[in-house]
Amino acid sequence: MKLLMMETKETNSYKKLWLGLISLSSLIFIFLLWWIYAKEKGDAEGLTWVSYLPYLNCGLNAITSMLLCLGIYFIKKSERLLHRNTMIAAATVSALFLVSYLTYHHFQGDTKFMGQGLVRPIYFFILISHVILSMVQVPLILATFTFAGLGKWSHHKKFAKVTFPIWLYVSITGVVIFLFLKSFN
Repeated sequence: MKLLMMETKETNSYKKLWLGLISLSSLIFIFLLWWIYAKEKGDAEGLTWVSYLPYLNCGLNAITSMLLCLGIYFIKKSERLLHRNTMIAAATVSALFLVSYLTYHHFQGDTKFMGQGLVRPIYFFILISHVILSMVQVPLILATFTFAGLGKWSHHKKFAKVTFPIWLYVSITGVVIFLFLKSFN
Protein backbone atom coordinates (compact mmCIF):
# COMPACT_ATOMS: atom_id res chain seq x y z
CA MET A 1 0.00 0.00 0.00
CA LYS A 2 2.82 2.38 0.88
CA LEU A 3 4.49 1.68 -2.49
CA LEU A 4 1.21 2.40 -4.29
CA MET A 5 0.88 5.73 -2.44
CA MET A 6 4.47 6.63 -3.39
CA GLU A 7 3.78 5.81 -7.05
CA THR A 8 0.60 7.92 -6.96
CA LYS A 9 2.52 10.87 -5.45
CA GLU A 10 5.21 10.52 -8.12
CA THR A 11 2.60 10.27 -10.88
CA ASN A 12 0.87 13.41 -9.55
CA SER A 13 4.23 15.19 -9.36
CA TYR A 14 4.92 14.32 -12.99
CA LYS A 15 1.46 15.47 -14.04
CA LYS A 16 2.07 18.80 -12.28
CA LEU A 17 5.52 19.02 -13.84
CA TRP A 18 4.11 18.44 -17.33
CA LEU A 19 1.26 20.85 -16.77
CA GLY A 20 3.78 23.48 -15.69
CA LEU A 21 6.14 22.79 -18.61
CA ILE A 22 3.36 22.82 -21.20
CA SER A 23 1.81 25.96 -19.67
CA LEU A 24 5.17 27.74 -19.69
CA SER A 25 5.86 26.61 -23.26
CA SER A 26 2.41 27.79 -24.37
CA LEU A 27 2.97 31.20 -22.78
CA ILE A 28 6.35 31.46 -24.51
CA PHE A 29 4.77 30.55 -27.86
CA ILE A 30 1.95 33.09 -27.45
CA PHE A 31 4.46 35.76 -26.43
CA LEU A 32 6.63 35.03 -29.49
CA LEU A 33 3.65 35.22 -31.84
CA TRP A 34 2.64 38.54 -30.35
CA TRP A 35 6.23 39.87 -30.35
CA ILE A 36 6.92 38.99 -33.98
CA TYR A 37 3.53 39.54 -35.64
CA ALA A 38 1.29 41.75 -33.51
CA LYS A 39 3.25 44.37 -31.60
CA GLU A 40 4.46 47.58 -33.17
CA LYS A 41 8.03 47.66 -34.42
CA GLY A 42 10.57 49.66 -32.47
CA ASP A 43 12.35 52.59 -34.06
CA ALA A 44 15.71 51.36 -35.41
CA GLU A 45 16.73 54.70 -36.89
CA GLY A 46 20.40 55.24 -36.17
CA LEU A 47 20.80 51.74 -34.72
CA THR A 48 23.06 50.22 -37.37
CA TRP A 49 23.99 47.31 -35.06
CA VAL A 50 20.49 45.86 -35.54
CA SER A 51 21.37 44.91 -39.13
CA TYR A 52 24.16 42.64 -37.78
CA LEU A 53 21.87 40.62 -35.51
CA PRO A 54 20.93 38.04 -38.19
CA TYR A 55 24.64 37.25 -38.55
CA LEU A 56 24.94 36.92 -34.78
CA ASN A 57 21.85 34.70 -34.71
CA CYS A 58 23.32 32.48 -37.41
CA GLY A 59 26.56 32.17 -35.46
CA LEU A 60 24.72 31.39 -32.22
CA ASN A 61 22.73 28.66 -34.00
CA ALA A 62 25.93 27.20 -35.42
CA ILE A 63 27.60 27.25 -32.00
CA THR A 64 24.56 25.58 -30.44
CA SER A 65 24.72 22.83 -33.08
CA MET A 66 28.39 22.21 -32.34
CA LEU A 67 27.82 22.20 -28.58
CA LEU A 68 24.96 19.72 -28.93
CA CYS A 69 27.15 17.36 -30.95
CA LEU A 70 29.99 17.79 -28.48
CA GLY A 71 27.59 17.06 -25.60
CA ILE A 72 26.51 13.81 -27.24
CA TYR A 73 30.15 12.87 -27.81
CA PHE A 74 30.94 13.47 -24.13
CA ILE A 75 28.03 11.39 -22.81
CA LYS A 76 28.91 8.51 -25.15
CA LYS A 77 32.44 8.64 -23.66
CA SER A 78 30.87 8.65 -20.14
CA GLU A 79 32.26 12.13 -19.49
CA ARG A 80 29.23 13.22 -17.48
CA LEU A 81 30.63 16.49 -16.13
CA LEU A 82 31.80 17.61 -19.59
CA HIS A 83 28.42 16.54 -21.00
CA ARG A 84 26.56 18.55 -18.35
CA ASN A 85 28.69 21.65 -18.86
CA THR A 86 28.43 21.44 -22.64
CA MET A 87 24.66 21.06 -22.55
CA ILE A 88 24.35 24.00 -20.14
CA ALA A 89 26.48 25.99 -22.59
CA ALA A 90 24.19 24.92 -25.47
CA ALA A 91 21.13 26.07 -23.52
CA THR A 92 22.85 29.35 -22.65
CA VAL A 93 23.80 30.01 -26.28
CA SER A 94 20.22 29.15 -27.32
CA ALA A 95 18.91 31.63 -24.76
CA LEU A 96 21.28 34.29 -26.10
CA PHE A 97 20.00 33.49 -29.60
CA LEU A 98 16.43 34.02 -28.42
CA VAL A 99 17.28 37.41 -26.90
CA SER A 100 19.07 38.48 -30.09
CA TYR A 101 16.25 37.12 -32.28
CA LEU A 102 13.62 39.00 -30.27
CA THR A 103 15.70 42.17 -30.36
CA TYR A 104 16.03 41.96 -34.15
CA HIS A 105 12.32 41.33 -34.65
CA HIS A 106 11.48 44.16 -32.26
CA PHE A 107 13.15 46.58 -34.66
CA GLN A 108 12.73 44.87 -38.04
CA GLY A 109 9.49 42.90 -37.77
CA ASP A 110 8.94 39.84 -39.94
CA THR A 111 11.38 39.09 -42.78
CA LYS A 112 9.79 38.27 -46.13
CA PHE A 113 11.37 35.67 -48.41
CA MET A 114 11.77 37.01 -51.94
CA GLY A 115 13.10 33.89 -53.69
CA GLN A 116 11.11 32.51 -56.63
CA GLY A 117 10.86 29.19 -58.43
CA LEU A 118 11.79 25.81 -56.92
CA VAL A 119 13.72 27.43 -54.07
CA ARG A 120 10.52 28.94 -52.66
CA PRO A 121 8.73 25.70 -51.63
CA ILE A 122 12.04 24.29 -50.37
CA TYR A 123 12.58 27.37 -48.21
CA PHE A 124 9.04 27.28 -46.82
CA PHE A 125 9.25 23.54 -46.08
CA ILE A 126 12.43 24.16 -44.08
CA LEU A 127 10.96 27.27 -42.40
CA ILE A 128 7.66 25.61 -41.44
CA SER A 129 9.36 22.49 -40.08
CA HIS A 130 11.83 24.73 -38.22
CA VAL A 131 9.04 26.79 -36.62
CA ILE A 132 6.91 23.78 -35.65
CA LEU A 133 9.85 21.89 -34.18
CA SER A 134 11.10 25.00 -32.36
CA MET A 135 7.74 25.06 -30.56
CA VAL A 136 8.04 21.36 -29.75
CA GLN A 137 11.61 21.70 -28.54
CA VAL A 138 10.84 24.17 -25.76
CA PRO A 139 8.95 21.77 -23.46
CA LEU A 140 11.32 18.95 -24.42
CA ILE A 141 14.42 20.97 -23.47
CA LEU A 142 12.77 22.12 -20.26
CA ALA A 143 11.77 18.54 -19.38
CA THR A 144 15.18 17.11 -20.26
CA PHE A 145 16.95 19.68 -18.09
CA THR A 146 14.39 19.30 -15.29
CA PHE A 147 14.84 15.53 -15.14
CA ALA A 148 18.62 15.96 -15.10
CA GLY A 149 18.31 18.51 -12.31
CA LEU A 150 16.13 16.13 -10.31
CA GLY A 151 18.53 13.25 -10.91
CA LYS A 152 15.82 11.25 -12.71
CA TRP A 153 18.33 9.79 -15.14
CA SER A 154 16.09 7.23 -16.86
CA HIS A 155 13.56 9.98 -17.68
CA HIS A 156 16.34 12.37 -18.64
CA LYS A 157 17.84 9.83 -21.03
CA LYS A 158 14.45 9.00 -22.55
CA PHE A 159 13.66 12.67 -23.22
CA ALA A 160 17.19 13.50 -24.37
CA LYS A 161 16.88 10.90 -27.14
CA VAL A 162 13.94 12.87 -28.53
CA THR A 163 15.13 16.36 -27.57
CA PHE A 164 18.60 16.10 -29.12
CA PRO A 165 17.64 15.51 -32.78
CA ILE A 166 14.89 18.13 -32.65
CA TRP A 167 17.11 20.73 -30.99
CA LEU A 168 19.92 19.97 -33.44
CA TYR A 169 17.54 20.18 -36.43
CA VAL A 170 16.17 23.54 -35.25
CA SER A 171 19.68 24.91 -34.73
CA ILE A 172 20.97 23.72 -38.10
CA THR A 173 17.89 24.87 -40.00
CA GLY A 174 18.26 28.27 -38.31
CA VAL A 175 21.59 28.56 -40.13
CA VAL A 176 20.06 27.26 -43.37
CA ILE A 177 17.19 29.76 -43.20
CA PHE A 178 19.69 32.60 -42.70
CA LEU A 179 21.63 31.40 -45.78
CA PHE A 180 18.44 31.22 -47.85
CA LEU A 181 17.45 34.75 -46.82
CA LYS A 182 20.90 36.15 -47.55
CA SER A 183 21.14 34.33 -50.90
CA PHE A 184 17.69 35.07 -52.29
CA ASN A 185 16.61 38.39 -50.73
